[in-house]
Amino acid sequence: MNWLPLLLFALAGLLAGGVGAFWKESRVAAVVLLVLVVGCVAGGVLWLV
Repeated sequence: MNWLPLLLFALAGLLAGGVGAFWKESRVAAVVLLVLVVGCVAGGVLWLV
């Protein structure tokens, strides 16, 4: 079994939690984390394809 997609999805989940935490305090940090979330999810999906 290939573990990289699973790790990328787990990292995306952690980063998504950070987006929620930072949204009220710092929108710039939240947007940066959101871009990283999208990158992790896209990488995991493309790895599985």
